[in-house]
Amino acid sequence: MTYYPTIVTILGILAFLAVALGIETLVVLSVTRWRSRVLDALHGLERHVVGWAWGVALIATAGSLYFSEVAHFIPCSLCWYQRIAMYPLVFVLGVGMIRGEASVWRYGLPLAVVGLGIALYHIAIQWMPSLDVGVCAAGVPCSGRYLAVFGFISIPTLAATAFFLIGSLLLLLRALERAVGDEPAAA
Repeated sequence: MTYYPTIVTILGILAFLAVALGIETLVVLSVTRWRSRVLDALHGLERHVVGWAWGVALIATAGSLYFSEVAHFIPCSLCWYQRIAMYPLVFVLGVGMIRGEASVWRYGLPLAVVGLGIALYHIAIQWMPSLDVGVCAAGVPCSGRYLAVFGFISIPTLAATAFFLIGSLLLLLRALERAVGDEPAAA
């Protein structure tokens, strides 16, 4: 665990970047003037957007496996549910990237939204254990924190930021796909 402090700090910094990029993406998609500029700039580069989302899913999955297999943190029930939403994203988005399919957002977005919901509930339980409705009745308590990067970033917070950025990128991909569909047919 020689690299543990470095890895945890890097993941914490990536979490800040993920939130910033996710918010920026959603703001750009909400402001018509910026939206059209970004969609024009990314036209034909849909594979790159899928690749960015895939990269986030890959880093999140690697981080999850690092915490359980190298740092030997035992995942709680909600951590397992978050993994159930995150791990398939690596494959779904990877195939979408290889095939260049912008429509992959249809399969990835539900996983990202469900995963984000679970992660947000997990964060809430960590801050207010009384909110637990019995999901974590057995095994490792969901209210426990293995780490607190910068004093507040826990493992579920890392997962939530990844799901948030993936979801934002998939919404961008959706907008790109619809913009292509709105183009007039060539004469």
